[in-house]
Amino acid sequence: MSLKGKSVLVIGRSSGIARAIVDAALAEGARVTVAGRDAAKLREGYGDTTAAETVDVTDDASIQALAERVGSLDHLVTTASARARGQLKDLDRDSLLKSFDTKVIGPVMLAKHFAPRINEGGSFTLFSGVAAFKPAVGYLGVAITNGAADFLTRSLAVELAPIRVNALSPGVIDTGIWDALGEQGKAEYFEHFRTHNPARRIGEVEDIAQAAIFAMTNRFLTGVTLRVDGGEPLT
Repeated sequence: MSLKGKSVLVIGRSSGIARAIVDAALAEGARVTVAGRDAAKLREGYGDTTAAETVDVTDDASIQALAERVGSLDHLVTTASARARGQLKDLDRDSLLKSFDTKVIGPVMLAKHFAPRINEGGSFTLFSGVAAFKPAVGYLGVAITNGAADFLTRSLAVELAPIRVNALSPGVIDTGIWDALGEQGKAEYFEHFRTHNPARRIGEVEDIAQAAIFAMTNRFLTGVTLRVDGGEPLT
């Protein structure tokens, strides 16, 4: 199935993975609406290539209002996340709740309000992550959030059928978030993963965007978490 002429809603920022998905959908001929907490910033980032809306996925009233404004659509992709990183001794309840609220409960409420508006053959794509399949010290909060998102994908696929529901699970992707490590720190971090994962490379945002297009257009794919992680959990 082509995305040509289809309506796609992407929730996320105007950079990184969300931006790559938007660009890929536009290249496929889709009509794209972007949504996030700061619609003005989204309009500035995307220009006139998309429509921009405001939404807070931790606020049910905001989600419902967005659904009413957008109306019917073909595909919804949510990339929103809040990471609760740190070892157990450093984790706090508020960061864990924010992580679950954004990446698990938020998609549940998005499904609730948007499912009646998704056209025949449409889909809902959310995000899990590699930590769900390869636990590591310092990523407990991330792992359990992503694990819940993985299970949510299968549950929603059954409940929302025939609307298709899938998730993407990225590995280490060069989105810019690792720039905070500094040039040398980032290079060393990437070199470690590049030399250890079976793909022998670091992921790029385009890798995830291609998977998102596949999830939206393959009409026999549902209840699946596509693990676009270079085989990292195998190591």
